Amino acid sequence: MENIRWGVLSTANIAQQQLIPAIGRADNAELIAISSRGSQVHPVASKLGIPKAYESYEELLNDSDIEAVYIPLPNHLHKEWVFKAAKQGKHILCEKPVALTAQEAEEMVEVCRESNVKFMEAFMYQLHPQHQRVKEIMASGEIGDIKLIKSSHSFHLQSRVDKFRMDKAKGGGSLYDVGCYSIHAIRYLLDAEPVSVQCFAELDPETGIDLSTFGYLNMGGGVRAIFDCSFDMTGRNEYEVIGTKGTIKVPFAFRPDNNGGVGKVITQVADIVREENIYGDLYRLEVEHFSKVIQMNSNPEITGVSTINNMQVIEACYHSIQTGELIEMK
Repeated sequence: MENIRWGVLSTANIAQQQLIPAIGRADNAELIAISSRGSQVHPVASKLGIPKAYESYEELLNDSDIEAVYIPLPNHLHKEWVFKAAKQGKHILCEKPVALTAQEAEEMVEVCRESNVKFMEAFMYQLHPQHQRVKEIMASGEIGDIKLIKSSHSFHLQSRVDKFRMDKAKGGGSLYDVGCYSIHAIRYLLDAEPVSVQCFAELDPETGIDLSTFGYLNMGGGVRAIFDCSFDMTGRNEYEVIGTKGTIKVPFAFRPDNNGGVGKVITQVADIVREENIYGDLYRLEVEHFSKVIQMNSNPEITGVSTINNMQVIEACYHSIQTGELIEMK
């Protein structure tokens, strides 16, 4: 089976540092083009050994050799370029969060369906095998009935003139940027949607974006979840599942690549602690999964429905921040 031929819209850092090298490591993918808005694309293409360099996104989308595109643009540009890519018949891996609202996400999923192209939000963390192991332990009953999930994702943002993270109109803020992972993981682990949401935030006085957000989710059935996300705290990317008999801690939940690709699943029941080290090449797994979805004409593990539902929770969190109220989910 032939490799899926990829193009990248933008010379963003995440593309250069993560996705482009991952495409190179993948068994079923190859990168044939990159684009930017201007001549700065050429030295990047030369440095990374990419055959084609385009000075506009439109030119790349017009290249009939390209089957799939990766979109790492700022959040507010995702919808525009997903629409344009879909209408050119390109399969699309789009960075998280895919949109600024659930309505936008619905429209994006629909245009991809109408255009008969595959679409996946790039929540790469879910493809790491440590999370399937966590779900196996939860299902086994080893830690008893699940009562609470706690998740934290933060980093200290040094530059407060960051072009998009500090710009509200561009989808800036810690909830959009890293809080979306915790919300996604809580929903994924429990295979459930929140009944209600309440959030509080520390807002930047100049830009209005949330520097830190603290959230409470009622997941129904006696299960609760709490999360925090921040640009004002040290780096953390972890969750803990708490049951009636024990706990599961995952200290490298969202960025195991920062630990050499090794995820840790630490289970404790009474005084007995078991630590499992689980390796996965995070971004390679993402590229290979989506490429295989295209090759096999199958459905991605991170579905359009999940993407829309995640955006609904994020919207509810922002609504709660603005009003100070508990938001009941429909």
